[in-house]
Amino acid sequence: MERKEFLKKGVGLLGLAIVGPSLLKAKNTSDETLVCSVTNSETAGPFPTINPSSLTSANIISDRTGIPLTINITINNTNANCAALQGALVDIWHCDKDGYYSEYGGSGMQSVNYTAVHFLRGRQVTNANGLVSFQSIFPGWYTGRATHIHVHIYNASGTSLLVTQIAFPEGTNSAVAQVNASTANGYTKGMNGYTYNASDNVFSDGVTNELSTISGDNTNGYTLNHTIYVAGPTLGLDEMSFAQNQVGQNFPNPFSETTQIPLQLTSASEVSLEIFDMTGRRIAVPVQKNLSAGMHQISINRAEYALSSGYYIYKITINNDQGVYTQNKRMLIK
Repeated sequence: MERKEFLKKGVGLLGLAIVGPSLLKAKNTSDETLVCSVTNSETAGPFPTINPSSLTSANIISDRTGIPLTINITINNTNANCAALQGALVDIWHCDKDGYYSEYGGSGMQSVNYTAVHFLRGRQVTNANGLVSFQSIFPGWYTGRATHIHVHIYNASGTSLLVTQIAFPEGTNSAVAQVNASTANGYTKGMNGYTYNASDNVFSDGVTNELSTISGDNTNGYTLNHTIYVAGPTLGLDEMSFAQNQVGQNFPNPFSETTQIPLQLTSASEVSLEIFDMTGRRIAVPVQKNLSAGMHQISINRAEYALSSGYYIYKITINNDQGVYTQNKRMLIK
């Protein structure tokens, strides 16, 4: 199953969004074995934080109730032999014990309206050990998804490095099972109808580098520890070259029949274009080919891919001699 990503917003020259290096080539040993590799990227949606820079906080509980959870996340840099990355911006968000997200609601995707509140969302800056810590509650679950936490990591200047998710260990005696059996703490769903990692549409292709470790109990609360690997600053590399590969917003947007996506490449690249619905399911791969350096216009024809009305995410992946880059944007079909 293909990995899913959601949109990353950015504005550049002529309306083009800067493509940040969401995945760069890790250093190799003499036998080409990877020293360390970037954690898998995942969808940020459908409930990404709307304005993360305004939510700097270590305690993200707000008015939510549930079993306490301390979230410790360490960020390591694959471009510095996996050393701790200091000064990175780390945003996290997750649902409450009932499976609801703040900042959204009042629609078919989430009936309860929490658009005016911001619980269980927060931002911290990594310390010298690459660590951020949040005080939260143990997430609940909702249909189609295993228990999880969303993470978006930026460098100090605000360029996106990685969007990923944290998976939870499962099993009879796992924290997930123990918490969801705790009706006394308000977790009333139990495990009946729960979607396990192996069947989750994000984690079903494996959680090897996304699985956290969890300790604690229902009485005293839990602690989650997890390490995420990103392609941070590269020694001896001019990072300004990354910003010259640009993916634009499709136009017209919204559209009813066809739309164009502007793409600028600094060098010959292997380019793929994928379309996902808002649940993260891949719908089509309109482009997967080599393109020359320069400006391109990629056309999407609604009828060709049997796209119904609604929101979609298009993901462009650029692979060239500078690394591998991805950009995701949202489009609307009327």
